[in-house]
Amino acid sequence: MSGLFARRGFNIDSLTVGATQDPRFSRMTISAQGDDYVRGQIVRQLEKLEDVKTVQLMDESRTVLRSLMIVKVKLDKGRLSEIVEAANTFRASVIDLSPDSVLIEITGTADKLQAFVEYAKGFGIIETSSTGPTAIGRSGYCLGGEAN
Repeated sequence: MSGLFARRGFNIDSLTVGATQDPRFSRMTISAQGDDYVRGQIVRQLEKLEDVKTVQLMDESRTVLRSLMIVKVKLDKGRLSEIVEAANTFRASVIDLSPDSVLIEITGTADKLQAFVEYAKGFGIIETSSTGPTAIGRSGYCLGGEAN
């Protein structure tokens, strides 16, 4: 899939694939930059693929986008409660603790994740890993049109 876009010069920010409620299908969320022409080209290229069943440009006002990030921060002596408090402020979870680091899992919009990273820099970020966004229509809307 990424080769298809690269050959045509499309700038893909992320590509996320996951299972759906129907085991025969997977759902792919592609995050890309471009004007209306580029978006139209991406849609047309995807619609040509035999395995692709539906392509839909998601309207931001009718879509919920979320990403996941795991952040490993340095654990300095006496700062654990401060790190846990920061995680709680961002509705994140401490998922692992070692003598020298804390793993924090956070989900949300790209802005929320970036805000957490900026805040966590004060503790010392060792490393991060993140997914691209996944998307779903808000209540009343689903892939292919309005919900039943």
